[in-house]
Amino acid sequence: MALQKKDDGSRQLVFLDELPWMDTPRSCFISALEGFWNGWACHRHNFMLVVCGSANSWILDKLVNNNGGLYGRLTFQIKLSPLSLGECEEYYKSRGIEFSRYEIVHSYMIFGGIPYYMGYVNRQDSLAQNIDNLFFSRNARLKDEFERLFASVFDNPQRARNIVVFLSKRNAGYTRNEIAEYLGISNGGSLSSVLSALVAGDFVMSYVPFGLSKRQVHYKLIDSFCLFYLKFVEGNDSLNEGFWMQNLANPGVVAWRGFAFENVCFNHIAQIKRALGISGVRTTQSAWSKKKDDEDGCQIDLLISRMDNIVNMCEIKFWNDMFCVNADYYHTIIHRQALLEPFLKRGMGIRNTLITTFGLEKNKYSSVFSSVVTMDDLFVL
Repeated sequence: MALQKKDDGSRQLVFLDELPWMDTPRSCFISALEGFWNGWACHRHNFMLVVCGSANSWILDKLVNNNGGLYGRLTFQIKLSPLSLGECEEYYKSRGIEFSRYEIVHSYMIFGGIPYYMGYVNRQDSLAQNIDNLFFSRNARLKDEFERLFASVFDNPQRARNIVVFLSKRNAGYTRNEIAEYLGISNGGSLSSVLSALVAGDFVMSYVPFGLSKRQVHYKLIDSFCLFYLKFVEGNDSLNEGFWMQNLANPGVVAWRGFAFENVCFNHIAQIKRALGISGVRTTQSAWSKKKDDEDGCQIDLLISRMDNIVNMCEIKFWNDMFCVNADYYHTIIHRQALLEPFLKRGMGIRNTLITTFGLEKNKYSSVFSSVVTMDDLFVL
């Protein structure tokens, strides 16, 4: 054995990249890996095995949650998450790309903090030009990436894709029962496996909407790339090559930015809590809606429920200037607060919070917000 011959007592490190692809049909790879580790490697204190793989469902099922010979063998795991806004800013600067923070947020809405996609950005072009080149040009590099993504990451790519497409239809997400009903499958272990892989891969977040029981877990699509692709690229082969540049002010694009910024905020809860001075307070986060079965139906973008008996009722506004509260919007916020209050536990208070790009313009209505979180706050590392 090569490793045994080289073993002189010093540290031996073996690194296996893309381990899932070694596990080909009828290869008995996992059995061989179990035998190698349990029969030889684990007895050598100078030996370290590092493995990685992009197929997170395989990693979860075969290694992390292994119930066979590799059960409990993991010493440490590293989850490689997307870059935060602050890290995206550092990445662009390292490549000599001069984007404003407003543009970096725009890019996050599309690339989701994935360095692989950001690596295709050309510093000679504007962000809008880059989007056209990468998604809407004749030979766009990322036009077919959505399909390749699922094939490379999931054991059951079609089912994972179907779930993502379904979740993209509602910003607040769906329950397991709704997902199972839509897919026409049983609400059992196979669905659990796919959902766990989607959550582990940062495609989806699971949460309990405010005021509902723990059994009513919702799954919400938070992957920016998937949301952008399904909204503007999927099925739109007839779009011209300058689509993005020509539609920056299109109402559909403007509305999309609002929803996309909500997902940016859901991916930066730690930064929002830090800006509010509650980093050390245990919280749960969710969207909240009152069903539109009467005149009082409404939607609240983000609720941060705190262990110190406070709920931050967050309005999320992606604006190209200071946000200004007018009389109508003031009364809308007061109305939403009144609708939320009956759902709070006794003794809990509400703090109206604005999360926006450039801040809040002071006027006679701006006092409706007790705290403001700006785009710059989201860039804190």
